[in-house]
Amino acid sequence: MKALTRYVFWQLFTGLMLVTASLTCVVWLSQSLRFIDMIVNRGLSAGMFVYLTGLMMPNFLTVILPVSLFAITTFTYHRMIMDRELVVMRAAGLSQFNIAKPAIMLAVLVIAMGYGLSTYLVPTSYTQFREMQWDIRYSFSHVLLKEGTFNTAGAGITVYVRERTDDGRLLGILAHDARDSAHSVTLMSEHGAMVQSKDGAKVVMFNGSRQNFNKKTKQLSILYFDRYVFELAPPSQVGETRHKEARERSMEALYNLDTAGLDKTNVGKFHVEIHRRLALPWSALGFVLIALSVLTSGSFTRRGEGRRIFTAVILAGAYQASLLMALNMAAKNEALIPMIYAITAMPVILGGAALLMPQLFHKKPSKTPPANLGAEA
Repeated sequence: MKALTRYVFWQLFTGLMLVTASLTCVVWLSQSLRFIDMIVNRGLSAGMFVYLTGLMMPNFLTVILPVSLFAITTFTYHRMIMDRELVVMRAAGLSQFNIAKPAIMLAVLVIAMGYGLSTYLVPTSYTQFREMQWDIRYSFSHVLLKEGTFNTAGAGITVYVRERTDDGRLLGILAHDARDSAHSVTLMSEHGAMVQSKDGAKVVMFNGSRQNFNKKTKQLSILYFDRYVFELAPPSQVGETRHKEARERSMEALYNLDTAGLDKTNVGKFHVEIHRRLALPWSALGFVLIALSVLTSGSFTRRGEGRRIFTAVILAGAYQASLLMALNMAAKNEALIPMIYAITAMPVILGGAALLMPQLFHKKPSKTPPANLGAEA
């Protein structure tokens, strides 16, 4: 029995790793397309881009792992039914629970991984992701002024550079500043350089002119300079602080929630986040028991397996949709928080009962002989 359990467990484990890796790659590719703008307009390097998008993966793994576990459990047990392996196991005296034991063991492992992800790894990685994203978007430390193109360095700021030298100098600079609704400023210089200071990114220009156009009086004034510092973003416009999302906060920060600066209508999301992290890892066991209770119940036949798989997929989809609905409703009304635990536990309880007491869920075959046999007698 131990050998059979190991045999099925390693099939499930190997399949889980392959399915999880495939789904992770698909999700990573779809999500990384959102950050193409950072490569084009912000000069983000390929290595930094991969690291930034990789920080999002632990958050997606909390959803991918249970779904992957359901998919590989359904596939593996369906294949063993079609190959008559489960028929041999049942004929050898294995109970319904012993047949399902390898998948349940793997589900417990996924639950432990889910707790590690949701309580520590996701808050840590997502915090780093948000801080890097904030820095790239608002600090201008990653702005790259490409030569030969009009670069949008911020709201109302356009910078053109004719050429960039190997030592970082900018040649033929044209900058237009339209942040002030009453005035527009156009600067031209022979050469310059982009520098980063504690007050933000600046372009230092040499040998040029500053043209100030008053939109109300329609007057143009010109100032010639030897050296001029053009700030891409004044310190007052750069975001100094930001409020952390619920996913970024540690369990301790959520328990001792500081509501200063938070929208009162969204405080429920922070309270529900605690229960989401505590309850949802158990959904892995719920998904597994849905697949096992549907596929391994009753007699094994080749003709009815398609309907069983369809039923398992429908039940799993309804289970996932119910969990999402419960989370959204509890965020708006905290009195509904117990519903999160109830929905999470429902397939665990019903599926466990179906495995341990199958006679309660399946009608026993009739012992009455068929009518034609009685007539023959």
